[in-house]
Parts: sequence; structure tokens; C-alpha cells
Amino acid sequence: MVIAVQHNVGLGQILVARNDEMLTSILGSCIGVVIYDPSRRIAAMAHVVLPTSGGRPGSPGRFADSAIPAMLQQLRNEGANPQQLRAKITGGACMFGNSQINIGERNAEEVRRQLKEKKIPLIAEDVGGAKGRKVHFSPQSSQLEVVVMGVTSTVI
Repeated sequence: MVIAVQHNVGLGQILVARNDEMLTSILGSCIGVVIYDPSRRIAAMAHVVLPTSGGRPGSPGRFADSAIPAMLQQLRNEGANPQQLRAKITGGACMFGNSQINIGERNAEEVRRQLKEKKIPLIAEDVGGAKGRKVHFSPQSSQLEVVVMGVTSTVI
């Protein structure tokens, strides 16, 4: 596959890509959320850092409760069909070895809740574990490649 442009999605960012462009991110306890319209080959990826904003200022992509609505608005603005939208999520590792402060799990739970509330089908997920991930999403193929650091590569 020839990639026209690769967009690196950093902490708290939301970026949109089309057709042969690629969205990539490196995740630890953060969640990489991809919402995409396979019929129009357009996708948005958010790098969610925390589950809820609690009224704190910041980029909408930083928090699950503000990222999902912001992603939906950006996709609508770019011409995505709301009836065709689907989601995939990855990340949410327990990076600090303390299961009582498992921010990754809390991030994943809030993202799932937000997607359910907005009626966006969650097609696939690869979350949890104790290692970081590098992810690549292609709007052309709707495939999310997940590379667990030093272990495996899978496509969901």
C-alpha cells in the first residue's frame, strides 16, 4: 500500500485522514480511538489521555468525554455519513504496575460508554496488558494495525 501522508496523533490530539493517508500514534495507558466511515474512507483518531475532563480546560481530544463528540463533529464537517460510522479502540495498558490506579482501564471504560451513548458500533478493540502499543489506521482499508512493543503485530 502506498501511503500519501502519515499523520502522527500526539497526546490529546484529534486528527482526520482520508483515503490513502495514514493515522499513527504511540500509546501507553492512553486510548487510541478511531471513528471511521468505511463508505467514504474518512477517519478521525483521538489520543485520549484521561477519562473525563471534570470541567478542566484543555484540548477536547485529551478527555474521553469531550473527544468523542469533537470527533463526530469533525467527521460530519468533513462529509462523513453518520449512519455509517464505526469505531475501533486500542491502548489502555497498565503502565505503572498498580492496578488500583489503572488509568488505562478507566480510559477504556469511558470511551466504550461514550461510543455506546452516541450509538457508534465498536467493531474491534485491543486494550489492556502492561506494554505500550504503536498503532496505524488506514481509512482506505479500515484496518487498524496494533504493534505491542517488542511482542506482536495484529490487525483488527
